[in-house]
Amino acid sequence: MLKLGQLLGGVAGEVIREGASNLVSGKPIRPSDLLLTPANARHLADRLSEMRGAAMKVGQLLSMDAGDYLPPELTQVLAKLRDNAHSMPLGQVALVLQNAWGRGWENDFERFSFTPLAAASIGQVHEARTKDGQHLVTKIQYPGVRESIDSDVDNVSTLFKLLKLVPKGFDISPLLEEAKRQLHEEADYCLEATRIEEYQRLVGNEDGFQLPAVERSRTTTEVLAMSFVPGDPIESLAGTSQQQRNQIATRLLSLVLKEIFEWGLVQTDANFGNYRYQADKDCIGLLDFGATRRYSPEFIENLACLMTAVHTGDKAAIETQAQVLGYLREDEEACYRKGLAEMISMVGECLRHKGVFDFGHSDLAQRVADKAMELRLQQRYMHLPPTDVLFLHRKIGGTYLLCARLRAQVDVATLVAPYLK
Repeated sequence: MLKLGQLLGGVAGEVIREGASNLVSGKPIRPSDLLLTPANARHLADRLSEMRGAAMKVGQLLSMDAGDYLPPELTQVLAKLRDNAHSMPLGQVALVLQNAWGRGWENDFERFSFTPLAAASIGQVHEARTKDGQHLVTKIQYPGVRESIDSDVDNVSTLFKLLKLVPKGFDISPLLEEAKRQLHEEADYCLEATRIEEYQRLVGNEDGFQLPAVERSRTTTEVLAMSFVPGDPIESLAGTSQQQRNQIATRLLSLVLKEIFEWGLVQTDANFGNYRYQADKDCIGLLDFGATRRYSPEFIENLACLMTAVHTGDKAAIETQAQVLGYLREDEEACYRKGLAEMISMVGECLRHKGVFDFGHSDLAQRVADKAMELRLQQRYMHLPPTDVLFLHRKIGGTYLLCARLRAQVDVATLVAPYLK
């Protein structure tokens, strides 16, 4: 509450300062302009980053899943929250580990780095080596995160309404409820450990992938201990040969299709930082399974039907399946139904392309963004599809962007052919 109070105070001060400046210069004063100044957007992002936990997760979800619907001044700064959290002080880290492992836990370690490898909304990751030679990474949860999830989300929702940062008529309540649900799951590190082990069984002996092995004896609800997965950032492959980039992108796209259509278990966060490449083994390390989601056979069937309609270019079938999956409501206006069907068809351009699709030289992402903007201008608002669909957007969109970063050329049509109805 103190952090929120500081934020409101900072925003109010900026409104007064900007309003006075406009008065002096003779500019017209519009309240919405005063609230959405770059300085206020920075205030918001900085405070959510300090608060971490639920507050930060709401900002992340809004920037990733509803970014096209929110004011650009807000989304540009909220995007910083995806990889930027304030880390815990050393003493706080030690206290969490003492509560999880007991007094004298440090005696089992040859080295424990108190400088985190990464800090996110729920916790941060530390590298360590035990005296018996295990090379580990330990995900440590911020104290109090689980207990404050529901109230933090509700408080941030109220804050956004007070600051009028969400367009009138745009309902973000499904995202907020999803933020609560996802946070409660992500704050249970025993659940994440189980998902890693399940995903590992599904990957099996398939060449080219490595997951961390869970160290169950050191894993609790607040601490997740795993084997260290080495490797370079996946985007560092951008400087390698075209053949190697094509092979890696093909492998990643094949994995996404298996996750969705064969396993029904999807690691939905395709953040570049969740992939590591081991050149000596030609192996891709897969990290962070906190946002893993399970999809029902019925959902997968409906998604396959939509993909088939996109592949054949059948706009009527696309419209029908889009309504089944929740993209459209029954009472949606005809022009909007047609426009959305066209946009979904556009997204599937790489599925219809004969031969290799050149991600590096395609302007598809920009054209889809332009089409979304056109639809938004035609309508007073666009409702969000179900959260299950939104998280698939994040996975598929993130994988597309990674393929584009690698400037890969992939025969996508051949990869998706086995999954068409």
